[in-house]
Amino acid sequence: MKILVINCGSSSLKYQLIDMEKEQILAKGNYERIGQKNSFLTHKVKEEKYVLENPVANHEQALDFMLEQLLHKQYGVIASLEEISAIGHRVAHGTDIFKESVLITEEVIQKIESCKELAPIHTPPILNGIRACQKILPNKPMVAVFDTAFHQTIPEERYLYPIPYEYYEKYKMRKYGFHGTSHRYVSKRLAELMHEKIENLKIVVCHLGQGASLCAVQNGKSVDTSMGMTPVSGIMMCARAGDLDPSIVTFLMKKENLSVEEIEEILNKKSGIFGISGVSTDCRDIEKAAQEGNKRANLAREAYCYNVAQYIAKYAVSMNGIDAIAFTAGVGENQIAIRKDICKHLEWMGVELEEEANQVKAEEKEISTKNSKVKVWIVPTNEELVIARDTKEIVEKQ
Repeated sequence: MKILVINCGSSSLKYQLIDMEKEQILAKGNYERIGQKNSFLTHKVKEEKYVLENPVANHEQALDFMLEQLLHKQYGVIASLEEISAIGHRVAHGTDIFKESVLITEEVIQKIESCKELAPIHTPPILNGIRACQKILPNKPMVAVFDTAFHQTIPEERYLYPIPYEYYEKYKMRKYGFHGTSHRYVSKRLAELMHEKIENLKIVVCHLGQGASLCAVQNGKSVDTSMGMTPVSGIMMCARAGDLDPSIVTFLMKKENLSVEEIEEILNKKSGIFGISGVSTDCRDIEKAAQEGNKRANLAREAYCYNVAQYIAKYAVSMNGIDAIAFTAGVGENQIAIRKDICKHLEWMGVELEEEANQVKAEEKEISTKNSKVKVWIVPTNEELVIARDTKEIVEKQ
């Protein structure tokens, strides 16, 4: 069975074609700047990369051109679209309607549409991708895999906000959490690497990328997570603010005469590491600037490491202890110095980092010492594989 995994952003379409017999990636890529004159596709087959400039107006055109590459005479990986058995879609927000992955039907699409208010940036392009697949690949079974579903096991007292209960009843305002497919994959994979049953472990997964969240995984289930009703809350991120005194928002709106859209732009795209440093949203640039003596860049990275460590310590309360910490995603997998500085804040907890072992990037590896009371690992995430596995399981049940 070959599964096509689709992840649509507002102006992008990421994909992987996976042969599920050996869970092998046949091809993957990313269509960027959809809707712009300079849109292009980066398509990868094994070690070969093809950058193809091809302006497209929408996700449907992007999907159509991408499928042509899968069939390409020179570097194609399938002879016919009939070889694609099913399609798995990453869906950012399922509120509390969807507690697990589901086969996509018109009813499901309408329910995803009803969640749009809580994820206005993410949901419309996801629906565009689903509609495009329905048109270009008719009758192919499709499955929706929700970022929020893994966190549906968080206890009520931990997901409710301390505001009048009526707002939860009226608007479903509560903590939902995100990056669920990543947290699910990494926690399960870490248990395998540690040769332990996940039911016996207390794990903190640190998904540190452009967007970032931490998750307390106890007995294989999410019991707390840093992101909330939206992906803006939690730890400070590359450009998102993370947790704030809520009065800062209203104060700024009054002082700067800002609209709702303008304050959301500031909190989502001009805050976090970028907001403090004024340098970049890329941690590689921040590290370089800090090393060159940029005080604000150093301040931003110090604040970030401290903030992540605070949340890890917080989850020791959530789970009554921690057995292991897993670093994943772009920053977590690749930023050696940031991992080191986060762990330094946790030495009181018995965390001991092995300096030499930590000198790696994007590699499954334990980086704590033998004497460390809390084990520390790097575990590269694989959200697409989780989506493909769920898709295969659901389609085979039909």
